[in-house]
Amino acid sequence: MPTAPRFVAAIDQGTTSTRCILFDRAGTPCASAQKEHRQIMPRPGWVEHDPAEIRDRTDEVIRAAMASAGATVADVAAVGVANQRETTVAWDKHTGEPLTTAIVWQDTRTDAMCRTLDADGFAARSRAITGLPPSTYFSGPKMRWLLDHVPAVAEAARESRLAFGTIDSWVIWNLTGGPRGGGHVTDVTNASRTMLLDLHTLDYSPEMLAALGVPREALPAVTPSSSREPFGMTTVDGPFAGSIPVCGNLGDQQAALVGQTCFAPGQSKNTYGTGCFMLLNTGTFPVPSRSGLLTTVGYKFGDQPAVYALEGSIAIAGALVQWLRDQLGIIAKSADVEPLAASVADTGGVYFVPAFSGLFAPHWRSDARGTLVGMTRQTTKAHIARAALEATAYQTRDVLAAMNADSGVPLTALKVDGGMTGNELLMQFQADILGAPVIRPTVTETTALGAAYAAGLAVGFWRDLSEVQANWCVDRTFEPRMPVGRREELYTDWKRAIERSLGWV
Repeated sequence: MPTAPRFVAAIDQGTTSTRCILFDRAGTPCASAQKEHRQIMPRPGWVEHDPAEIRDRTDEVIRAAMASAGATVADVAAVGVANQRETTVAWDKHTGEPLTTAIVWQDTRTDAMCRTLDADGFAARSRAITGLPPSTYFSGPKMRWLLDHVPAVAEAARESRLAFGTIDSWVIWNLTGGPRGGGHVTDVTNASRTMLLDLHTLDYSPEMLAALGVPREALPAVTPSSSREPFGMTTVDGPFAGSIPVCGNLGDQQAALVGQTCFAPGQSKNTYGTGCFMLLNTGTFPVPSRSGLLTTVGYKFGDQPAVYALEGSIAIAGALVQWLRDQLGIIAKSADVEPLAASVADTGGVYFVPAFSGLFAPHWRSDARGTLVGMTRQTTKAHIARAALEATAYQTRDVLAAMNADSGVPLTALKVDGGMTGNELLMQFQADILGAPVIRPTVTETTALGAAYAAGLAVGFWRDLSEVQANWCVDRTFEPRMPVGRREELYTDWKRAIERSLGWV
């Protein structure tokens, strides 16, 4: 008699790496594998990925995780996918090959296009329909740029061979057969980041499609985040070596919202990854932002109503630590930043505004650039490292202030997740500068866990949301220790540093 599956597999395709994690019924990661991919930067402001490399890395980490667990196809109940959201891929439906490199969410090449949309008074209309302002961040303008500047993409569109998608669409299409019948799909959370989805109908907006000139026939079908009807089945010749339903799909930040079990209106989480992203569950109706936040889809499970969220998006968080490592060379590995920063009592008055690709929420200033201020002859690399960490905490406070203004509900505690939450110096400073407890769960890789939950709920691996919520456990709570006066003094100087980063482009 066949045994019941032991795991749900989550594929977390992030900005810098791809992971596969196998989770058991307790939500415990039992096996994992991770591989980085290249960051291609051909010009200032341009950031690209190689879709073929991401496809290959995905296959490699799946095989490695399965081997690590000694798992066979019969051990895996379902597959869920989380991904870096706005990064945009164009490929040929017939050959299955990418038509060009992917444009990454951090890329700013569509700035002139977005400023034109703003100048034409389109911003209010875009926010009303999609919840998003015209910005280089989102996928729709990237699709338009590819059609205008890459002849192979324009030709594929004319010949009805073009497939557009964010990375989730690319990963799922390849897992489920590619040109041999792969599912060309995206879920509502990823679609809500394109500037093409109507938040009210949860379908592509004819008005936005026309405004950006994106052909609907090239776009993936929009699905729930968790679906009993699979998006497709993995293939025998693929990395799982057998047929498993792929039935969970979420943008990475929405996946973390699910992984943190923020299922009630008013619950929020903050994810510290390449960027930093705070989401607040606002219930089953989209809430327009008056304070520079984004209105987005949080998740949609099956035929249940969609749940919406307010989001504050910060472009550079963990990426700043990578910059210290790769561009400045002041640390050998990312983990070295904490002891280096801890070797000084404070930043010595140094502030680092990491506006490498402009500022996202709540400022939305594409003319901002990275700024390091307050240095003296006594400034060392340790002060700069500490200022880099503190920048993430200050930016989170900026977003939180906007979120409080929109929701009218002051924060009582912040749930956190992502790789940077292992940095205890940062977590303590985050609690200090917020004046509120910061709660770190036992499982901090909640992006992958949320993708697993979406897939596992679809097939009954987890019975319902209450069973999922029972898995969530606290690892540590960081209580604020900084005097109020000192907190406000530091934050006032941060706002002065922000002012100095504006208007450089």
